[in-house]
Amino acid sequence: MDGQWRCSGLRWSARGPELEWDGGRRSALTWGKRVAFGVLGDAGEEGSGRTCTGARGHPCPRRVPVPGRSTGARCEECARLDRAHSVAADTIADDPRPYHVYLAWFGPGMTKVGITAVERGPARLLEQGAVCSSWLGAGPLMSARRAEELLRAALGVPDRIPYADKRAVRSALPPDAADRAAEIAELHGRAVALGGWPEALRRAPFRAVDHVGVFGLAGLPDAFGEVRELVAGGVVGGELVAAAGPDLHLRMGEGVGEGTGARVVVLDTRLMRGWALVPVPGAAPGAGVGSGAGSGELSVPVREYARDLHRQDGLF
Repeated sequence: MDGQWRCSGLRWSARGPELEWDGGRRSALTWGKRVAFGVLGDAGEEGSGRTCTGARGHPCPRRVPVPGRSTGARCEECARLDRAHSVAADTIADDPRPYHVYLAWFGPGMTKVGITAVERGPARLLEQGAVCSSWLGAGPLMSARRAEELLRAALGVPDRIPYADKRAVRSALPPDAADRAAEIAELHGRAVALGGWPEALRRAPFRAVDHVGVFGLAGLPDAFGEVRELVAGGVVGGELVAAAGPDLHLRMGEGVGEGTGARVVVLDTRLMRGWALVPVPGAAPGAGVGSGAGSGELSVPVREYARDLHRQDGLF
């Protein structure tokens, strides 16, 4: 069907956040831009419309239907194939590329340790929505893995922070960049002083990199909730006020959420993958990512942060 777009996810480049579409097309996102799209599918048939996105750059051979709330957007077979070639799943031990070990801070009390290929630069940190970060060292993959495990065991630093926790604090971050860097500065000093540091891993000096400006988080309004899932026949439209990791913070028009006036909702763009999307009336091409979508629309299930909402016949 002409005009259909299938989203591959949110990508971060030197120009900022971009929505990537099947076929390699990209839509650059800037603050104040309208993001608006409709979801194709038979609204009367449960599970219709969203199909597996495949693995390792290959489409799913069976186009298996996947649940609307799945952020992976893959069937079991494709998910296994994807993880079988994943450094994050610790299934590759002979990767010859050098790796960085990093500390990433997402909010007070939320710091994680991780690794990423040196050639990827800061991309992994932007993809995770790291508010502040610093390199710890660089070296071979297995040395980087040992350092990551050392921090988890000796200092209790986790290697994962739930996205729900990250979203909950984005509008209440310390306004001073030095305050945002304080936790990882202290942890960096303790980490590089640990005994048992892998010999092949070169320690890196502490150098905080702050992404508040890149993400547009300064003065970010509180979000009233987040999109639970997309549904066939649903519509999402709003003004982009911030983006972090895979999340878009969209300002809706009046009448959305409790109270009056404009409200902000969080859309995890991973929920867009596997759906056929179309522009809404008045929006520019690019699955409705344009500058003329008008006031915000929202006709998909939403979970409010104050309380859970059950699906109903009205807006949500």
